[in-house]
Amino acid sequence: MRDFITGVRFFGRGLGIMLRSPRLLLLGALPAVLTTALLTGGLVALAIWIDDLATLATPFADDWSTTWQTAARIAAGIGLFGAALVIGLIGFSALTLAIGAPFYEAIAEKVEDGLGLTPAAELPWWRALGLGLRGGLALVLRSLLFTIPLVVAGFVPVLGQTVVPVLLALVTAWFFALELVAVAYYRRGMSLKEQRTTLARRRGLALGLGLPASLLCMVPLAAIVVMPVAFAGGVLVAHEALRNESRLVER
Repeated sequence: MRDFITGVRFFGRGLGIMLRSPRLLLLGALPAVLTTALLTGGLVALAIWIDDLATLATPFADDWSTTWQTAARIAAGIGLFGAALVIGLIGFSALTLAIGAPFYEAIAEKVEDGLGLTPAAELPWWRALGLGLRGGLALVLRSLLFTIPLVVAGFVPVLGQTVVPVLLALVTAWFFALELVAVAYYRRGMSLKEQRTTLARRRGLALGLGLPASLLCMVPLAAIVVMPVAFAGGVLVAHEALRNESRLVER
């Protein structure tokens, strides 16, 4: 619980850093604006075609009575849209960080300078973009292993309305946190496996950052501001998780 509270506090410190540096906030918000526009367009298209997709997903209900057929397809539509929201949220951070790689490099450098850390190697923009896309895709695919079963479990009466939403929120928060610390770790030559291993030792810390950030990103347009704030908090979490390791040495 202490680590979780610390993670929430780091999210708050990220907000303070951004408020003290409006230029950094603007830099971090620009990629989020573009990503928000792209994903919003995708969700609107999904909403338009949701009836057809729900019908394709429930061929077993073709011979059911109208009442049960409608209920099954409404449930399928809700499940599909819910899964798209979760995947979109995790993919949002990956795509935003990839598009805004040079901007987030600047934010990471500013935050680390404020912490008095030894400067990390500066990545060429094309390498940062490649690492961001590859790591983000790997995390999205890995997240599907957890989110798809949870979405299916969401149709189970009682369980789907109580336990499943909590587990889904925690899974989303964990993968979101992995995205937020990625740039700080890539700058220190850490692979995705090393990142997961390091952060897993402080899972409460990661969830304390990822949970409020992911929940706030579900508020329309809030993600534009939340993303750079959460990223700054992610640099702080990365530093804390590596505090006792030789990869991150304080001056």
